[in-house]
Amino acid sequence: MEKKVTMQDIADRLNISKNSVSQALSGKPGVSEDTRRLVQTTADELGYSYSNSRNQKQVEKKTLKNIALIASDYAFSLKSFFGEIYLSVEKELRVRGMNLFIESIDSEAKNNLSLPSLLINHEIDGILILSHISTDYISTIINTGIPTVLIDHHEPHLEADSILTNNRFGAYTAVEYLIQLGHREIAFVGNVDISPSYQERLEGYLLALKRYGISPNEDFILTNTQENQHDINLFLNGLQDMPSAWFCVNDGKGFLVTSILQQRGLKVPEDASVCSFDNGQLSQIATPTITTMDIDLNYYGKKAVEQLCWRMENNEEPFQEILLPTKLIIRESTAKKK
Repeated sequence: MEKKVTMQDIADRLNISKNSVSQALSGKPGVSEDTRRLVQTTADELGYSYSNSRNQKQVEKKTLKNIALIASDYAFSLKSFFGEIYLSVEKELRVRGMNLFIESIDSEAKNNLSLPSLLINHEIDGILILSHISTDYISTIINTGIPTVLIDHHEPHLEADSILTNNRFGAYTAVEYLIQLGHREIAFVGNVDISPSYQERLEGYLLALKRYGISPNEDFILTNTQENQHDINLFLNGLQDMPSAWFCVNDGKGFLVTSILQQRGLKVPEDASVCSFDNGQLSQIATPTITTMDIDLNYYGKKAVEQLCWRMENNEEPFQEILLPTKLIIRESTAKKK
């Protein structure tokens, strides 16, 4: 029996995605007219059976879209940040009448580049990837040809839309505020290898210092700390001079720095000001409460779904990086330098 020609056969012949073939043959927007004609011509040549009838289009329009949300085990464990984004994604998809499938990726699947089982067992129309997994793994998912949007992550070799925090300008705003309070000896605490977001926050920190004519003190810049007391205590033990202010890349590190400074007999903010990023629960329950940069996580998820829906209808448009704004929340942990 002669093998049935599939959309994937057409996609392989033309070196385009299966999704583009589907859009071209169904009459949906998202591909150019030249591509549509080329796909239809190739389909005829290969003997593919398809229909452009109005009835088929109506059936397709009534079909519920299936959206996959994928993240690492680690990202799903950060409930105060990514949990809120997940809930906003779920809410927005429900409003749009779409189905949501969720799968966490463990280290074994990541290392073996094993596709999520939901991509194998379900007809998935679009993918949302929450935070970083690995470049190779995310590339494997993108190479399926299913429209994909990255949430809070981007990388030069990943060809996909990204919804991002404006990390550079957010960090700039935070450090500028500390400078305006009279601080010039400002420490940076973070691990820039974990996420591009943290590297960008370092860049914003340095940009603010440069703008105000302050030379960065390398002794005050900690870029490889884990979120534990041991690393921060080691850093403090190695300092000859004490910063008058601290900028931390997230609220977890801000909470730790505040606690450790207090354990060492320093008062916050009388002896040292502390500012962090994300406006999570830790910044709100700390004593004193911590000045931080707020991110609208509900809008994050809504914007990601909005972009994915647009991408599913415009699969050949250039990829976009969308930066979402931050807002300075002034609390008790910062004060003018004495």
